[in-house]
Amino acid sequence: MDCQYLPLASTGQFSSLFLDYINKKDILFPFYQRYPELSAFKEQINDKAFDESKRQVLVDALERQYAQISNKPDFSVLLQPNTFTVTTGHQLNIFTGPLYIVYKLITTIRLAQQLKKAYPDYNFVPVYWMATEDHDFAEINHFSLFGKNYSWATEQRGAVGRMNPQELKTLFNQIPEKLSLFEEAYLKHNTLADAARHYINELFGSQGLISLDADDAALKRVFAPVMRDELQHQRSGELVAKQTELLEKLGYKTVISPRDINLFYLDDQLRERIERKEDGTYRVLHTKLRFTEQELLQLLDEHPEQFSPNVVLRPLYQETILPNLAYIGGPSEVPYWLQLKPVFDYFQTAFPILMPRNFAMYVPSVSAKRIRKLGLTPEELFKDTLVLKREYVENHARHTLKFDNENKVVNKALDNILHKAQMVDPTLEKAVLAETKRFANAITRLEKKMRRAEEHNQEVGVRQLLAVKDELFPNGGLQERSENFLTFHLNDREFLNKIRSVFDPFDYRMQLCLE
Repeated sequence: MDCQYLPLASTGQFSSLFLDYINKKDILFPFYQRYPELSAFKEQINDKAFDESKRQVLVDALERQYAQISNKPDFSVLLQPNTFTVTTGHQLNIFTGPLYIVYKLITTIRLAQQLKKAYPDYNFVPVYWMATEDHDFAEINHFSLFGKNYSWATEQRGAVGRMNPQELKTLFNQIPEKLSLFEEAYLKHNTLADAARHYINELFGSQGLISLDADDAALKRVFAPVMRDELQHQRSGELVAKQTELLEKLGYKTVISPRDINLFYLDDQLRERIERKEDGTYRVLHTKLRFTEQELLQLLDEHPEQFSPNVVLRPLYQETILPNLAYIGGPSEVPYWLQLKPVFDYFQTAFPILMPRNFAMYVPSVSAKRIRKLGLTPEELFKDTLVLKREYVENHARHTLKFDNENKVVNKALDNILHKAQMVDPTLEKAVLAETKRFANAITRLEKKMRRAEEHNQEVGVRQLLAVKDELFPNGGLQERSENFLTFHLNDREFLNKIRSVFDPFDYRMQLCLE
């Protein structure tokens, strides 16, 4: 593939907080530990303390979760003190969801590979943190294939990872393409978590990627001291609120809002917030569940799996149970991690290196040929459609479509006429100015007519231009945020390998990948 690059700022698609982080703006230095560059990982390794008992709990959990997978990875490497992880996470979008989720996984794999080359004395394992406890079903229940949207309707509630995916059988009847991998995953497993683990292992297991389901009693037990502190003292919300205030004073828009208690109560068909009442008791929202502090802490001791961290504490949970060095996130994730550093400091946990994922736009051969023929640059492709169309027509017109030179001559003549009219009778000024305005409007109308005529003359080129724009920006948005990888994979089984071959996890630019 022929890859062209442009700065993310040139795309108009990213927040100032995200861009300033990438560009190492000094006012953001207090909000993270280390900038994501290869040399930073040596110190990060030295900072990451992770004892043998935690490694054993992690490996045991992975062995249980992969018990039904025949070609499972060798987890024993995680028991070695010189082994570390690099992690990305996402919700369990059906059929992998939009392209950018796959891009996150590939970036993580590539990062592990590059770190191994740079630090051969250590092992680096790429990890996919499956957001199995997330309960926002509306965000994961749909995907787009060849421009058509498919959705999963269900009455199931609660953590999505616990949902039974066999209901998706009706969806397979609607999809004309044969998707054997996903039929095997969804129709032969009883939970969405097991199904996702299956297809992720088939797609990326050979490259070392491990999928972790943190909805696990043993893993939650490791995190229980933090959850106990949260229930009793509610420090995380206060810390994040102060950090958020600092960011907002610098002019940035923040992503997450902390709660007093940043934990959910988790059970089958249920994931609801825990609140503390003024009388010191606790309640689970939208239920009749009530607890005294003693009862709730006893439940935590006996069943830590019934507590689920929200967006504020989930990153800390991740860094508590993994020997992790870096988190690979998107343009919304990296900014919200910048709100969280005080929580890590409070719990004396190393803050990971925040790595932006790779950003890409894949251009199939037909569109690639059109782009080359039209002479479009990456910067031009990201322009507004109307602006791009107008500039294309003007740049390819045989004659200029504006009367700039003529206007200068006429305006000078009109100024002379106005001057003479004022000398004869000052009251004639309004009449002359009105005629001048009518003339300017007439020129504008003529320019529009000429542009439409020229657009007709260049009809083939304009049509090809709009076709490329529509393909690369479905519904006006970035391709990676709506298209599914299957749209390209079904036509080219080497698609994932091609993307992996051009991704550099330390290159924070948008890349246009032309076939």
